[in-house]
Amino acid sequence: MKDLKTIIIIGIIIVVLIVAAVVLEWLKSGRTAETLSSSGIPYDVVTSFKRDAETSRAFTWYTGDSGAAGVLQVVKGGKATFDEKSVIKAEADNTFIKTDKGSRGVHKAEVSGLEAGALYTYRVGTGNEGEWSAAAQFTTAESDNDSVTFINVTDSQGVTAGDFEIWGKTLNKAFETFPAAQFIVHNGDFTETPGDSAAWDSLFSNAARWVTGIPLMPVTGNHDEINEQAAEFTSHFNLPDNGAKGSITGTSYSFDYGPVHVTVLNTESNLKKQAEWLKKDLAGTDNPWKIVAMHRPAYGGNTYKKVEDWTEIFDKYQVDLVLQGHNHEYSRSYPLLDGAIVPEGENPVGAARGTVYVVTNASGSKFNEKKEDQFYHKVHFQNNQPVFAGITVSGRTLSFEAYDIGGNKLDEFILTH
Repeated sequence: MKDLKTIIIIGIIIVVLIVAAVVLEWLKSGRTAETLSSSGIPYDVVTSFKRDAETSRAFTWYTGDSGAAGVLQVVKGGKATFDEKSVIKAEADNTFIKTDKGSRGVHKAEVSGLEAGALYTYRVGTGNEGEWSAAAQFTTAESDNDSVTFINVTDSQGVTAGDFEIWGKTLNKAFETFPAAQFIVHNGDFTETPGDSAAWDSLFSNAARWVTGIPLMPVTGNHDEINEQAAEFTSHFNLPDNGAKGSITGTSYSFDYGPVHVTVLNTESNLKKQAEWLKKDLAGTDNPWKIVAMHRPAYGGNTYKKVEDWTEIFDKYQVDLVLQGHNHEYSRSYPLLDGAIVPEGENPVGAARGTVYVVTNASGSKFNEKKEDQFYHKVHFQNNQPVFAGITVSGRTLSFEAYDIGGNKLDEFILTH
Protein backbone atom coordinates (compact mmCIF):
# COMPACT_ATOMS: atom_id res chain seq x y z
CA MET A 1 0.00 0.00 0.00
CA LYS A 2 2.83 2.33 0.93
CA ASP A 3 4.51 1.68 -2.43
CA LEU A 4 1.27 2.50 -4.27
CA LYS A 5 0.97 5.86 -2.46
CA THR A 6 4.59 6.63 -3.36
CA ILE A 7 3.95 5.85 -7.01
CA ILE A 8 0.84 8.07 -7.02
CA ILE A 9 2.73 10.97 -5.41
CA ILE A 10 5.57 10.63 -7.91
CA GLY A 11 3.04 10.53 -10.74
CA ILE A 12 1.36 13.71 -9.50
CA ILE A 13 4.72 15.45 -9.22
CA ILE A 14 5.62 14.48 -12.78
CA VAL A 15 2.28 15.75 -14.11
CA VAL A 16 2.71 19.05 -12.23
CA LEU A 17 6.21 19.47 -13.63
CA ILE A 18 4.98 18.78 -17.19
CA VAL A 19 2.12 21.27 -16.85
CA ALA A 20 4.47 23.88 -15.38
CA ALA A 21 6.89 23.40 -18.26
CA VAL A 22 4.09 23.77 -20.80
CA VAL A 23 2.78 26.93 -19.14
CA LEU A 24 6.29 28.38 -18.97
CA GLU A 25 6.87 27.75 -22.66
CA TRP A 26 3.47 29.26 -23.46
CA LEU A 27 4.32 32.38 -21.47
CA LYS A 28 7.72 32.62 -23.11
CA SER A 29 6.11 32.16 -26.52
CA GLY A 30 3.58 34.87 -25.75
CA ARG A 31 6.28 37.32 -24.70
CA THR A 32 8.30 36.49 -27.83
CA ALA A 33 5.33 37.02 -30.13
CA GLU A 34 4.51 40.29 -28.37
CA THR A 35 8.09 41.47 -28.71
CA LEU A 36 8.31 40.63 -32.39
CA SER A 37 4.93 42.20 -33.15
CA SER A 38 6.17 45.57 -31.94
CA SER A 39 9.88 45.43 -32.81
CA GLY A 40 11.92 46.90 -35.63
CA ILE A 41 13.48 43.53 -36.52
CA PRO A 42 13.18 43.10 -40.33
CA TYR A 43 11.34 40.17 -41.87
CA ASP A 44 9.90 39.30 -45.32
CA VAL A 45 13.06 40.75 -46.88
CA VAL A 46 13.06 40.60 -50.68
CA THR A 47 15.10 42.24 -53.44
CA SER A 48 13.98 43.32 -56.90
CA PHE A 49 14.93 45.41 -59.91
CA LYS A 50 13.54 48.94 -60.00
CA ARG A 51 15.93 50.82 -62.26
CA ASP A 52 19.08 49.82 -64.16
CA ALA A 53 19.97 46.21 -63.28
CA GLU A 54 23.66 46.98 -63.86
CA THR A 55 23.98 49.83 -61.37
CA SER A 56 21.13 49.61 -58.86
CA ARG A 57 19.04 47.31 -56.69
CA ALA A 58 15.81 47.70 -54.69
CA PHE A 59 14.68 46.12 -51.41
CA THR A 60 11.52 45.70 -49.33
CA TRP A 61 10.96 44.47 -45.80
CA TYR A 62 8.40 44.47 -43.02
CA THR A 63 8.70 45.26 -39.31
CA GLY A 64 6.32 44.66 -36.43
CA ASP A 65 6.75 48.28 -35.36
CA SER A 66 4.61 50.29 -37.79
CA GLY A 67 6.48 53.47 -36.83
CA ALA A 68 10.00 52.09 -37.24
CA ALA A 69 12.58 53.81 -39.40
CA GLY A 70 14.32 51.91 -42.17
CA VAL A 71 17.95 51.94 -43.27
CA LEU A 72 19.80 50.07 -46.02
CA GLN A 73 23.55 49.50 -45.75
CA VAL A 74 25.60 48.15 -48.67
CA VAL A 75 29.29 47.30 -48.96
CA LYS A 76 31.17 46.09 -52.00
CA GLY A 77 32.49 42.54 -51.85
CA GLY A 78 31.60 39.50 -49.82
CA LYS A 79 32.65 40.72 -46.36
CA ALA A 80 29.91 42.22 -44.23
CA THR A 81 32.00 44.64 -42.17
CA PHE A 82 29.69 47.67 -42.64
CA ASP A 83 32.40 50.01 -41.40
CA GLU A 84 31.92 53.74 -41.78
CA LYS A 85 34.61 54.12 -44.45
CA SER A 86 33.10 51.89 -47.12
CA VAL A 87 29.42 51.50 -46.33
CA ILE A 88 26.81 52.95 -48.69
CA LYS A 89 23.73 54.10 -46.79
CA ALA A 90 20.21 54.73 -48.04
CA GLU A 91 17.17 55.80 -46.06
CA ALA A 92 14.03 53.76 -46.67
CA ASP A 93 10.62 55.04 -47.62
CA ASN A 94 8.69 54.04 -44.49
CA THR A 95 4.94 53.48 -44.47
CA PHE A 96 2.61 51.05 -42.74
CA ILE A 97 -0.13 48.61 -43.64
CA LYS A 98 -3.04 47.34 -41.57
CA THR A 99 -3.01 43.54 -41.53
CA ASP A 100 -4.91 40.74 -39.83
CA LYS A 101 -2.17 40.89 -37.17
CA GLY A 102 -2.33 44.65 -36.66
CA SER A 103 -0.36 47.48 -38.25
CA ARG A 104 3.02 46.58 -39.70
CA GLY A 105 5.86 48.74 -40.95
CA VAL A 106 6.58 48.62 -44.69
CA HIS A 107 10.05 49.71 -45.74
CA LYS A 108 11.32 50.22 -49.29
CA ALA A 109 14.83 51.30 -50.18
CA GLU A 110 17.10 51.31 -53.20
CA VAL A 111 20.75 51.86 -53.94
CA SER A 112 22.23 53.20 -57.19
CA GLY A 113 25.63 54.13 -58.60
CA LEU A 114 26.90 50.58 -58.23
CA GLU A 115 29.50 48.87 -60.39
CA ALA A 116 28.24 46.52 -63.09
CA GLY A 117 28.97 42.84 -62.59
CA ALA A 118 30.08 43.33 -58.99
CA LEU A 119 29.31 41.45 -55.76
CA TYR A 120 27.81 43.42 -52.86
CA THR A 121 26.76 42.59 -49.31
CA TYR A 122 23.89 44.37 -47.60
CA ARG A 123 21.67 44.47 -44.55
CA VAL A 124 18.49 46.34 -43.65
CA GLY A 125 17.12 47.49 -40.32
CA THR A 126 16.30 50.43 -38.10
CA GLY A 127 19.90 51.35 -37.39
CA ASN A 128 19.54 50.22 -33.77
CA GLU A 129 21.58 47.41 -32.28
CA GLY A 130 19.78 44.08 -32.62
CA GLU A 131 17.39 45.37 -35.27
CA TRP A 132 19.27 44.38 -38.43
CA SER A 133 18.57 41.63 -40.93
CA ALA A 134 21.14 38.94 -41.55
CA ALA A 135 23.70 40.03 -44.13
CA ALA A 136 22.91 38.90 -47.69
CA GLN A 137 24.66 39.22 -51.03
CA PHE A 138 23.68 40.24 -54.53
CA THR A 139 25.49 40.70 -57.84
CA THR A 140 24.70 43.46 -60.31
CA ALA A 141 24.17 42.66 -63.99
CA GLU A 142 27.22 42.70 -66.22
CA SER A 143 27.41 45.45 -68.82
CA ASP A 144 27.10 44.66 -72.55
CA ASN A 145 26.12 41.09 -71.77
CA ASP A 146 24.23 39.19 -74.49
CA SER A 147 23.13 36.29 -72.28
CA VAL A 148 20.92 35.74 -69.24
CA THR A 149 19.32 32.87 -67.36
CA PHE A 150 16.24 33.25 -65.18
CA ILE A 151 13.67 31.06 -63.43
CA ASN A 152 9.93 31.08 -64.09
CA VAL A 153 7.40 29.84 -61.52
CA THR A 154 3.76 30.56 -60.85
CA ASP A 155 0.88 30.00 -58.42
CA SER A 156 2.63 29.21 -55.14
CA GLN A 157 -0.89 29.95 -53.78
CA GLY A 158 -0.60 28.31 -50.38
CA VAL A 159 -2.60 28.39 -47.17
CA THR A 160 -0.70 26.26 -44.65
CA ALA A 161 2.95 26.24 -43.62
CA GLY A 162 3.25 22.89 -45.39
CA ASP A 163 2.05 24.43 -48.64
CA PHE A 164 4.86 26.94 -48.55
CA GLU A 165 7.44 24.34 -47.62
CA ILE A 166 6.61 22.78 -51.00
CA TRP A 167 7.07 26.16 -52.68
CA GLY A 168 10.44 26.53 -50.98
CA LYS A 169 11.53 23.08 -52.15
CA THR A 170 10.48 23.98 -55.69
CA LEU A 171 12.75 27.03 -55.64
CA ASN A 172 15.57 25.01 -54.11
CA LYS A 173 15.40 22.49 -56.95
CA ALA A 174 15.14 25.31 -59.49
CA PHE A 175 18.40 26.87 -58.33
CA GLU A 176 20.04 23.49 -58.03
CA THR A 177 19.14 22.95 -61.70
CA PHE A 178 19.92 26.51 -62.83
CA PRO A 179 22.55 27.80 -60.39
CA ALA A 180 23.47 30.73 -62.64
CA ALA A 181 19.93 32.16 -62.68
CA GLN A 182 19.97 35.93 -62.26
CA PHE A 183 16.34 36.61 -61.36
CA ILE A 184 12.94 34.98 -60.84
CA VAL A 185 9.66 35.76 -62.61
CA HIS A 186 6.64 34.64 -60.58
CA ASN A 187 3.40 34.70 -62.60
CA GLY A 188 1.07 35.50 -59.75
CA ASP A 189 -1.19 34.08 -57.03
CA PHE A 190 1.43 34.12 -54.31
CA THR A 191 -1.04 33.18 -51.56
CA GLU A 192 -4.61 31.90 -51.48
CA THR A 193 -5.85 34.94 -49.53
CA PRO A 194 -4.02 38.27 -49.89
CA GLY A 195 -4.91 39.38 -46.36
CA ASP A 196 -3.38 36.28 -44.75
CA SER A 197 -0.20 37.66 -43.15
CA ALA A 198 0.99 34.25 -42.00
CA ALA A 199 0.87 33.00 -45.59
CA TRP A 200 3.04 35.87 -46.86
CA ASP A 201 5.48 35.36 -44.00
CA SER A 202 5.69 31.65 -44.77
CA LEU A 203 6.13 32.34 -48.48
CA PHE A 204 9.13 34.60 -47.88
CA SER A 205 10.69 32.58 -45.06
CA ASN A 206 10.75 29.44 -47.20
CA ALA A 207 12.38 31.35 -50.06
CA ALA A 208 14.66 33.62 -48.01
CA ARG A 209 17.91 31.97 -49.10
CA TRP A 210 17.10 33.03 -52.66
CA VAL A 211 14.89 36.13 -52.69
CA THR A 212 17.11 38.16 -50.37
CA GLY A 213 19.82 38.11 -53.06
CA ILE A 214 18.13 37.11 -56.33
CA PRO A 215 15.51 39.62 -57.60
CA LEU A 216 11.96 38.31 -57.43
CA MET A 217 9.85 40.00 -60.14
CA PRO A 218 6.14 39.48 -59.46
CA VAL A 219 3.04 39.35 -61.63
CA THR A 220 -0.35 40.24 -60.14
CA GLY A 221 -2.74 37.29 -59.97
CA ASN A 222 -6.45 37.14 -59.20
CA HIS A 223 -5.58 36.07 -55.65
CA ASP A 224 -3.23 39.07 -55.32
CA GLU A 225 -5.60 41.77 -56.57
CA ILE A 226 -9.27 41.51 -55.62
CA ASN A 227 -11.82 44.19 -56.51
CA GLU A 228 -9.01 46.43 -57.75
CA GLN A 229 -7.28 46.31 -54.36
CA ALA A 230 -3.75 44.91 -54.13
CA ALA A 231 -2.21 46.65 -51.11
CA GLU A 232 -0.87 43.47 -49.51
CA PHE A 233 0.76 42.42 -52.78
CA THR A 234 2.33 45.78 -53.68
CA SER A 235 3.52 46.39 -50.12
CA HIS A 236 5.90 43.44 -50.42
CA PHE A 237 7.77 44.59 -53.54
CA ASN A 238 9.76 47.66 -54.63
CA LEU A 239 9.14 47.73 -58.38
CA PRO A 240 9.53 49.97 -61.43
CA ASP A 241 6.96 52.76 -61.60
CA ASN A 242 7.00 52.88 -65.42
CA GLY A 243 3.68 51.09 -65.98
CA ALA A 244 0.32 52.03 -67.45
CA LYS A 245 -1.55 55.09 -66.24
CA GLY A 246 -4.49 54.07 -64.10
CA SER A 247 -2.87 50.82 -63.00
CA ILE A 248 -2.00 50.21 -59.36
CA THR A 249 1.71 51.04 -59.14
CA GLY A 250 3.73 47.85 -59.26
CA THR A 251 1.11 45.79 -61.12
CA SER A 252 2.25 46.74 -64.64
CA TYR A 253 5.88 47.55 -65.40
CA SER A 254 8.84 46.57 -67.54
CA PHE A 255 12.56 46.03 -67.06
CA ASP A 256 15.66 45.04 -69.02
CA TYR A 257 18.33 42.49 -68.27
CA GLY A 258 21.05 41.94 -70.86
CA PRO A 259 19.40 41.17 -74.22
CA VAL A 260 15.92 40.65 -72.73
CA HIS A 261 13.08 43.12 -72.31
CA VAL A 262 10.45 41.83 -69.87
CA THR A 263 6.98 43.39 -69.86
CA VAL A 264 4.75 42.58 -66.88
CA LEU A 265 0.98 42.95 -67.37
CA ASN A 266 -1.92 42.83 -64.91
CA THR A 267 -4.88 40.78 -66.13
CA GLU A 268 -7.08 41.91 -63.22
CA SER A 269 -7.78 45.57 -64.04
CA ASN A 270 -7.15 48.53 -66.36
CA LEU A 271 -6.85 46.33 -69.47
CA LYS A 272 -7.55 49.00 -72.10
CA LYS A 273 -5.03 51.52 -70.79
CA GLN A 274 -2.47 48.76 -70.41
CA ALA A 275 -2.94 47.97 -74.12
CA GLU A 276 -1.98 51.54 -75.03
CA TRP A 277 0.99 51.45 -72.68
CA LEU A 278 2.01 48.03 -74.02
CA LYS A 279 2.36 49.42 -77.54
CA LYS A 280 4.66 52.19 -76.34
CA ASP A 281 6.62 49.87 -74.10
CA LEU A 282 7.35 47.30 -76.81
CA ALA A 283 8.01 49.95 -79.46
CA GLY A 284 10.46 51.70 -77.15
CA THR A 285 12.87 48.83 -76.56
CA ASP A 286 15.92 47.99 -78.64
CA ASN A 287 16.48 44.68 -76.87
CA PRO A 288 16.37 41.79 -79.36
CA TRP A 289 14.30 39.48 -77.13
CA LYS A 290 10.82 40.45 -75.90
CA ILE A 291 9.14 38.43 -73.15
CA VAL A 292 5.76 39.16 -71.58
CA ALA A 293 4.66 37.89 -68.16
CA MET A 294 0.99 37.88 -67.09
CA HIS A 295 -1.36 35.80 -64.95
CA ARG A 296 -4.53 34.75 -66.79
CA PRO A 297 -3.44 33.02 -70.00
CA ALA A 298 -4.19 34.33 -73.47
CA TYR A 299 -3.51 30.76 -74.63
CA GLY A 300 -3.22 28.23 -71.83
CA GLY A 301 -5.40 25.38 -70.66
CA ASN A 302 -8.10 27.74 -71.87
CA THR A 303 -8.13 31.28 -73.28
CA TYR A 304 -8.96 34.64 -71.73
CA LYS A 305 -10.96 36.59 -74.29
CA LYS A 306 -10.52 39.91 -72.48
CA VAL A 307 -6.86 40.10 -73.55
CA GLU A 308 -7.37 39.56 -77.28
CA ASP A 309 -6.24 43.15 -77.87
CA TRP A 310 -2.97 42.28 -76.16
CA THR A 311 -2.27 39.30 -78.40
CA GLU A 312 -2.64 41.51 -81.48
CA ILE A 313 -0.02 43.81 -80.00
CA PHE A 314 2.23 40.83 -79.25
CA ASP A 315 1.98 39.91 -82.93
CA LYS A 316 2.71 43.43 -84.16
CA TYR A 317 5.78 43.93 -81.98
CA GLN A 318 7.09 40.37 -82.35
CA VAL A 319 6.94 39.19 -78.77
CA ASP A 320 8.88 35.93 -78.54
CA LEU A 321 7.49 34.32 -75.40
CA VAL A 322 4.52 34.88 -73.08
CA LEU A 323 4.80 33.42 -69.56
CA GLN A 324 1.46 32.78 -67.86
CA GLY A 325 -0.17 31.25 -64.77
CA HIS A 326 -3.64 30.73 -63.31
CA ASN A 327 -4.59 27.35 -64.84
CA HIS A 328 -2.53 25.14 -62.48
CA GLU A 329 -1.59 22.75 -65.31
CA TYR A 330 1.21 22.68 -67.86
CA SER A 331 0.61 23.96 -71.37
CA ARG A 332 2.75 25.19 -74.25
CA SER A 333 1.41 26.51 -77.51
CA TYR A 334 2.72 26.20 -81.01
CA PRO A 335 4.12 29.50 -82.30
CA LEU A 336 0.99 31.57 -82.90
CA LEU A 337 0.32 34.54 -85.17
CA ASP A 338 -3.07 36.15 -85.81
CA GLY A 339 -4.67 33.40 -83.73
CA ALA A 340 -3.33 30.60 -85.93
CA ILE A 341 -0.39 28.19 -85.80
CA VAL A 342 2.71 29.22 -87.72
CA PRO A 343 3.63 26.13 -89.80
CA GLU A 344 6.88 24.51 -88.72
CA GLY A 345 9.80 25.63 -90.82
CA GLU A 346 7.86 28.46 -92.40
CA ASN A 347 9.28 31.94 -91.83
CA PRO A 348 11.23 30.95 -88.69
CA VAL A 349 12.60 34.47 -88.31
CA GLY A 350 11.20 37.93 -88.74
CA ALA A 351 7.67 39.22 -88.24
CA ALA A 352 6.00 35.88 -89.02
CA ARG A 353 7.82 33.68 -86.55
CA GLY A 354 4.96 33.82 -84.04
CA THR A 355 4.74 33.87 -80.25
CA VAL A 356 4.92 30.89 -77.88
CA TYR A 357 2.63 30.88 -74.81
CA VAL A 358 3.47 28.79 -71.73
CA VAL A 359 1.80 28.04 -68.40
CA THR A 360 4.35 26.47 -66.04
CA ASN A 361 1.74 24.55 -63.99
CA ALA A 362 2.10 25.63 -60.32
CA SER A 363 4.96 25.89 -57.84
CA GLY A 364 2.95 25.00 -54.75
CA SER A 365 0.52 22.23 -53.84
CA LYS A 366 -2.66 23.20 -55.72
CA PHE A 367 -3.39 21.56 -59.09
CA ASN A 368 -6.46 21.59 -61.34
CA GLU A 369 -7.81 18.87 -63.59
CA LYS A 370 -6.37 19.00 -67.09
CA LYS A 371 -8.65 20.93 -69.41
CA GLU A 372 -9.56 19.81 -72.92
CA ASP A 373 -6.85 20.03 -75.55
CA GLN A 374 -7.15 23.01 -77.90
CA PHE A 375 -5.87 23.53 -81.44
CA TYR A 376 -2.98 25.65 -80.21
CA HIS A 377 -1.57 23.10 -77.76
CA LYS A 378 1.84 21.72 -78.65
CA VAL A 379 2.31 20.28 -75.14
CA HIS A 380 -0.48 19.92 -72.57
CA PHE A 381 -0.55 17.76 -69.44
CA GLN A 382 -1.22 17.54 -65.71
CA ASN A 383 1.49 15.80 -63.72
CA ASN A 384 0.22 16.93 -60.27
CA GLN A 385 3.74 17.97 -59.32
CA PRO A 386 5.20 21.44 -58.72
CA VAL A 387 6.95 22.72 -61.84
CA PHE A 388 9.60 25.34 -62.59
CA ALA A 389 11.27 26.46 -65.77
CA GLY A 390 14.71 27.79 -66.59
CA ILE A 391 14.98 30.21 -69.50
CA THR A 392 18.37 31.01 -71.03
CA VAL A 393 18.86 33.63 -73.71
CA SER A 394 22.23 33.75 -75.43
CA GLY A 395 22.82 35.64 -78.64
CA ARG A 396 20.20 34.56 -81.18
CA THR A 397 18.90 31.58 -79.17
CA LEU A 398 16.34 31.20 -76.37
CA SER A 399 16.27 27.86 -74.55
CA PHE A 400 13.32 26.88 -72.33
CA GLU A 401 13.43 23.86 -70.01
CA ALA A 402 10.67 22.78 -67.61
CA TYR A 403 11.24 20.38 -64.67
CA ASP A 404 9.21 18.95 -61.83
CA ILE A 405 10.20 19.23 -58.18
CA GLY A 406 12.03 15.91 -58.42
CA GLY A 407 14.32 17.23 -61.15
CA ASN A 408 12.68 15.34 -64.02
CA LYS A 409 12.68 17.23 -67.31
CA LEU A 410 9.13 17.61 -68.62
CA ASP A 411 9.47 19.84 -71.66
CA GLU A 412 12.02 21.83 -73.63
CA PHE A 413 12.13 23.96 -76.74
CA ILE A 414 14.39 26.44 -78.50
CA LEU A 415 13.50 29.71 -80.22
CA THR A 416 15.89 31.39 -82.63
CA HIS A 417 16.14 34.78 -84.28
